[in-house]
Amino acid sequence: MPLQNRVTPEGEIIATQARGTLMGNRGGMIHRIDKTLSTKRWHSKQWIACKLSYRGRWREVMGPDGYTELFFLDEATAFAAGHRPCYECRRREAQHFADVWAEAHGGGGRAKAGDIDAMLHAERLTPEAAKRCFKSHVGALPTGTQVRHGDFCYLVLARRLLRWSPAGYTLALDVPVDLVVDVLTPQSVVEVFRAGYDADVHESALSLV
Repeated sequence: MPLQNRVTPEGEIIATQARGTLMGNRGGMIHRIDKTLSTKRWHSKQWIACKLSYRGRWREVMGPDGYTELFFLDEATAFAAGHRPCYECRRREAQHFADVWAEAHGGGGRAKAGDIDAMLHAERLTPEAAKRCFKSHVGALPTGTQVRHGDFCYLVLARRLLRWSPAGYTLALDVPVDLVVDVLTPQSVVEVFRAGYDADVHESALSLV
């Protein structure tokens, strides 16, 4: 039976046989010794997205110490769930993201990881612990943004909506640019996309454009 360690664009953690292309964590251990999730869904404000492998290191997934390994379909999904690039294993991406973040949010130089984490954490959840969203017309959203439309999550790519699934994107919808959707990607990250950061997307998306 698969472990409950796969993250959706809604930020939920599910069990699925499908594999992801990125690993990450939420700052510490949120699982029990039997490798089931505890009631916690994060340990700190530092939610990161990492490479699947780095310098030959090996970890037992959901082992007895350290942190809880989480997995994402792609970088666009990780961003939607409120994660950012890891400074250790994805340093180039993390530095580029911090540079574009500073540009998008009116700062100079390179944004600090702690400042990014604080803003992202404020945008992750409502006071009732539900996924925090905002509404927008599809035509106003940059590529890489994840949205909710009806009962499904979608990736915005080339002005189309691509339906998300744990195994990849499965359907492309042509929708009016004035269609209003719930935006899952934090607003601060949407602004970073507008400023020029291109989130990596799963290879299945390319066949649907």
